[in-house]
Amino acid sequence: MSRKIQDRQTKSNEDALAAFVQKKAEIDKMLARLQALSDDHFGYSPDEVTWSHAEGLAHYAELLKRITDQAFNEGEHAQ
Repeated sequence: MSRKIQDRQTKSNEDALAAFVQKKAEIDKMLARLQALSDDHFGYSPDEVTWSHAEGLAHYAELLKRITDQAFNEGEHAQ
């Protein structure tokens, strides 16, 4: 492989790593915010919770399950 091609490949790998690290940081920030919100019971006290809140939380759980199923090769993403 020529030096020029190797340099392009190295640059491409470095760019991919930078993009990966940036997206990982975004995910880490989102997860921290979600964890803090969950720790605060999603901003509701027990006497405030209605079926609307329960349904909203079920929707969040469904979306997160889709993500975890894909990340861990589970559910419809099982191999």
